[in-house]
Amino acid sequence: MTDHGIFGKKFIAIAGNIGVGKSALTERLAQALGWEPFLEAVDDNPYLADFYRDMARWGFHSQIFFLSRRLRHHVLLLQRPHSVIQDRTIYEDAEIFARNLYEQGDLSERDWRVYRELYDALLMFLPPPDLVIYLRASVPTLRHRIALRGRAFEREIPSDYLERLNRLYEDWIRRFDLCPVLTIPADRLDFVQHPRHLRLIVEKVIEKLQGKEEVTFDDALADPAF
Repeated sequence: MTDHGIFGKKFIAIAGNIGVGKSALTERLAQALGWEPFLEAVDDNPYLADFYRDMARWGFHSQIFFLSRRLRHHVLLLQRPHSVIQDRTIYEDAEIFARNLYEQGDLSERDWRVYRELYDALLMFLPPPDLVIYLRASVPTLRHRIALRGRAFEREIPSDYLERLNRLYEDWIRRFDLCPVLTIPADRLDFVQHPRHLRLIVEKVIEKLQGKEEVTFDDALADPAF
């Protein structure tokens, strides 16, 4: 794939909670912009089955695997000769999922310190994406979309778990300053069902990549006809 876009080579990463629509937006943005999509895959984690049986014992091992795999993917995407869009960021592994394991007692203080030291060291030399897109959604929206995609194991995810992850996402995105961020109000924008919502998102992504600092969806969402 050769990128002939007006931006030159770009790297966008999409962040957000379980079920919010990261993969769907990755695919649709890639198609609209003519870029390469890179979708998340977790089935090859050799610790995953053990982790779900005993999170406290296998949490550290599983998170180290995810971090190393995400690091590899991040570097490979930086080396692509054309523009790419990634489903989920390397930052979420540490800032959301590993931190949640630590806060709920399934990652010891010692393991958390070692994990964070490794993660912080990686960030010292790892170039960030050109843009992070954060899909923000309430728990009712997440539960609705999880139900629509019909994955049986996801339907068992407790609402309070999704709420904890949402809190961690909000805390992380407030502090994140490694690259520009475009926050999409996913409660109001259903880019799967409504093509005009996707067109609006594409427009705002382009504005952000062109260097516009204040990019919001407020005006469009205030229009009763939208």
